[in-house]
Amino acid sequence: VEGRERYNVRVRYPRERRGLGGGIEDLERILVSIPSGARVPLGQLARIVYRRGPQVIKSEDTFLTGYVLFDKKADYAEVDVVQSAQGYLKEMVDSGELVIPAGISYEFGGSYKNQIRSEKRLRVILPVALFLIFLILYFQFKKIPTTLLIFTGIVVAWSGGFMMIWLYGQGWFLDVEIFGVNPRDLFQMGTINLSVAIWVGFLALFGIATDDAVVMCTYLEQRFRDTTPSSVEEVRKLTVEAANRRVRPALMTSATTILALLPILTSAGRGADVMIPMAIPSFGGMLFELLTIFQAPVLYAWLKERQVRRRQKARAEERVA
Repeated sequence: VEGRERYNVRVRYPRERRGLGGGIEDLERILVSIPSGARVPLGQLARIVYRRGPQVIKSEDTFLTGYVLFDKKADYAEVDVVQSAQGYLKEMVDSGELVIPAGISYEFGGSYKNQIRSEKRLRVILPVALFLIFLILYFQFKKIPTTLLIFTGIVVAWSGGFMMIWLYGQGWFLDVEIFGVNPRDLFQMGTINLSVAIWVGFLALFGIATDDAVVMCTYLEQRFRDTTPSSVEEVRKLTVEAANRRVRPALMTSATTILALLPILTSAGRGADVMIPMAIPSFGGMLFELLTIFQAPVLYAWLKERQVRRRQKARAEERVA
């Protein structure tokens, strides 16, 4: 291979001399027949040099292309590894230790390039998804305070997802033997780096993180629509009664979601390296999302108490007037 040209050349060393490991000097002493019938050493007809070249010609966008493949060490993120390599090469070029010939350039591609492209898309998709979830909740309750109250469940679930990612990387977490099985091995726990799969898992979490709060607040809205409390004590009494009636449905909703994620977290077949990072944020987020069973009624009661106090204050001012 020379440039873009290919020359089919096949040379065989004499059978009796194959495998001797001779150098260029031995090759130059090989006798070659010429048209006149004489035999001359190959060194008189050609100059033999060792030069590393491509096995095949590859091109992209009309440019000759070569590939250097490498992998990352365990517990390191692909993006961090490539960025470190980029910084190292730049330092070498700036210091003059590495000289890039004219007409030659390099760039990092492969899964790193795909991940960077996906992260750019997710920077747009995630805010849009959150905004759409907010709109759907607003269309249901028609009140911004109630919508914001339910929306706080996403913040709780988000923190739970990151907490679970952190716990996965801690060697002491679930490092016990249960019936001869270590949960860390069963759930394949180890350092989890932020990747596109992780953010897709968070995106799925946003859609289910408000379920318990919606169940709670829907019933609370119905109770307070039927009964108008006149004091803070009545607000709290109605809230406790409504919350007690919706604890079981909320727990069943969360439990079914959490149990459905367990087969994914313990999978070890093809595609597990993608499915497990997607399931971890949803699993941790739904565990923490159980807090909204208490959070939603408390915040809802706080809003209603403020309304009652404002009404009481307005009545007191009218009496004084």
